[in-house]
Amino acid sequence: MLKANSEGVLYLLPVWLGDSGGVELLPPQNIFLAERVKLFFCENERTARRMLRRMSGTIDLNGIELHLLNKDSTSEELSAMAALLGKQDAAILSEAGMPCIADPGARLVAEAHRRNVRVVPLTGPSSLLLALAASGLNGQRFAFHGYLPRDGAERKKAIKVLEQEARRTGGAQLFIETPYRNDVLLADLLATCEGNTLLCIAIDLEQPGGSTETRPVRAWRDRLPALGKRPCVFILGSSLP
Repeated sequence: MLKANSEGVLYLLPVWLGDSGGVELLPPQNIFLAERVKLFFCENERTARRMLRRMSGTIDLNGIELHLLNKDSTSEELSAMAALLGKQDAAILSEAGMPCIADPGARLVAEAHRRNVRVVPLTGPSSLLLALAASGLNGQRFAFHGYLPRDGAERKKAIKVLEQEARRTGGAQLFIETPYRNDVLLADLLATCEGNTLLCIAIDLEQPGGSTETRPVRAWRDRLPALGKRPCVFILGSSLP
């Protein structure tokens, strides 16, 4: 089990990927840490409190300190949060899965390193690695590209670049989208990519009804899935021979 430290450590505390599941999906040390730490950094206070309550009913939610750390946090706000590090153990909570991957928590981790504060990542779900592992695509060489451009023309251009990179290197190309734009992104993928390019769609990972499927683009065109507003990871792989 993790023990209290004389100098504060910044822990990266993973949470669930969706609304289903209990403590059996998280390592016991994560629950132990959540019960002990009093200083948290999160994107959304309501979500953070709900996640902590799911982890343990013994946590006094009135006795913890929560600071909002999101894409709109200013440099001054970030400096104020960083000044709290090293004095007591603290934890970053993501909205889903692993903190600091496609997540603004990375900014605070960078400050922690600059201040020589120890950073400890904890084991937990990461939708990107789960999707890649189940995709059958190249787990030896891959790249994550975050969100593609919102503009339709720019998005199609980015898709073509990723397809060419997958073909040139053989590497898997991972990216995500805001759930309400999933179907628009999928339509652009199917319209832009060559028919023999491999496309993996991993949806609702670790949740009931979740799935990971890898098919040539031409096969997806023949059986167009309705993704809706569910969390997805998309992966482009090199073409079939």
